[in-house]
Formats: sequence, C-alpha cells, structure tokens
Amino acid sequence: MKKILIIDDDPSIQEYLIDLFEDNGYFTASAINVEEALELVNSEPFDLITLDLEMPGEWGPRFYSKMVQNTTLKNIPVVVISGMSGNEYAISKAVASLTKPFDRKELLKIVQDILN
Repeated sequence: MKKILIIDDDPSIQEYLIDLFEDNGYFTASAINVEEALELVNSEPFDLITLDLEMPGEWGPRFYSKMVQNTTLKNIPVVVISGMSGNEYAISKAVASLTKPFDRKELLKIVQDILN
C-alpha cells in the first residue's frame, strides 16, 4: 500500500486529509511542522507528500529544500496545499499546487495519477 505524509499545522486539515486518503486505500502519517516532518521522512519511506507552505517556525519551502538535499528523498513527489496566493510558485518542482479550500476530487485524482 502506498504511504502519504501530510504536513500541515491545521489539525482539521490534517484530519480531513487523513480520512480522505485512508478511505481511498492509502496509509498516512502526519506532521504539524518542518522539524517533525523531517524526522518522519528520514525514518520511514513515503510515496508522496502533501505540504502546507505557511506553518509556525520554518515554512514548507524550507522543509522542501532540506528534503531534496538528501538523495534518497529528493524524488518523492510533493503536492503543495496552501492558503497562500501564488503558492504554485513557491516550490517549482512540486507535482501540483492547490489552494485552500481545495476540491477533494481534484486532489484525489492528482494523488491517484501519481501513485497508481
């Protein structure tokens, strides 16, 4: 089964994404900040990451820049999910960028296209 890491500081968004992905047959793990996300991504394999940009402490782009420095992690697809306008420009190598509130069917299609 494919595994998705959800990185978002909003517990309601985390819960929503966990339910959405698990209801559709994916395993999930979640992190509320960059530090927690880096610990998780370095300790277990993930097939895809959803990444919020605005979080307390370090921002999502900082996580991404640290992640891609690791050769074993740099090819994990990242889907940006953020309330920031212009979020599609924040991480140029993201496979997709969605603005909150996002369409669940659109997100699920993106994830399925990448993982199946």
